[in-house]
Amino acid sequence: MKLNYEHFQAAHCENGVTTSLLQNVGVHQITEPLAFGIGAGLFFVYIPLIKINNGPAIAFRTLPGLVFNRTCKALDIPVVRKKFSSKQKAQSYLDQCLADGHPVGCQVGVYYLPYFPKEYRFHFNAHNLIVYGKEGDNYLISDPVMETVTTMTSYELERVRFAKGALAPKGQLYYPKEGRPVTDEQIRRAIKKGIAKNVNNMLHIPGPIAGVDGIKFIAKRIKNWRDKLGLKTAGLYLAQLVRMQEEIGTGGGGFRYIYGAFLQQAHAYLPNDDLLEISNTFTQAGDLWRSAAVQASGIYKGRIGSQEDFNQMSEYLFEIAEIEKQAFTSLSKITWKP
Repeated sequence: MKLNYEHFQAAHCENGVTTSLLQNVGVHQITEPLAFGIGAGLFFVYIPLIKINNGPAIAFRTLPGLVFNRTCKALDIPVVRKKFSSKQKAQSYLDQCLADGHPVGCQVGVYYLPYFPKEYRFHFNAHNLIVYGKEGDNYLISDPVMETVTTMTSYELERVRFAKGALAPKGQLYYPKEGRPVTDEQIRRAIKKGIAKNVNNMLHIPGPIAGVDGIKFIAKRIKNWRDKLGLKTAGLYLAQLVRMQEEIGTGGGGFRYIYGAFLQQAHAYLPNDDLLEISNTFTQAGDLWRSAAVQASGIYKGRIGSQEDFNQMSEYLFEIAEIEKQAFTSLSKITWKP
């Protein structure tokens, strides 16, 4: 049983799954940047009290599942999303979806993914892939971050669908319930809504840990990590920052590059030249995130490690926070022409 499905490679897993599943039901206008922007995927949060892989919880994107849900909702595409307590019921439901002709997105843990390079396998449970068929005991897998399709046995797929720990997927799967024609006017409205949501998330969430304020919050703390935590633990915390940015993120602050591409593509639907100028600002932020990752890696690997090196790391993040604040403030002031 192999569905009529075309593999789509993307910079990030949920963006790719969202784009691929929507294109599969006929929404051919959607691209990875448009899905990311309409889904208000760009974010930052630092939660020092929650530990993942012995480091603080840090995220460069919104919670898993929200890009898909928000994009489909904005385009009036109904969604099916299920979690399971029973592994048997999870597999039976998946098999029925495939029999009914639905490729499905699955949230999984990456640690036991057999086709992932070993250096990328650690306990992180918010990866997304598509199951698009089954042949014997092998499920046909389209993972958007991989170049080609692959297969997993029923045991291998069950293992990653029911991975334990933070953000445990609990067999979660999702797909568009049905395809509907999407007009350019719907895309325009969805773009505006996505931008407004992302402005709010980055500028107006109360408290110090999220959005632009979250970047400033961790920047302040980094200056004190060397003395407070010791060089080894401080290096591990910085490694966590790089891991979430580079390995589970999109590399070098890549979410900022994708958001910049979203604004460029949005310009085709909403021809306001401010979008192009602000797009360049997000590219600048992405470049600085890349520089920060290089600095953090140098500390973690022991090539550098003085207090001045930690100060420099902190300054990178303060500068990024100001750039992203400027960009989202500018977006909030755009007046859309009728």
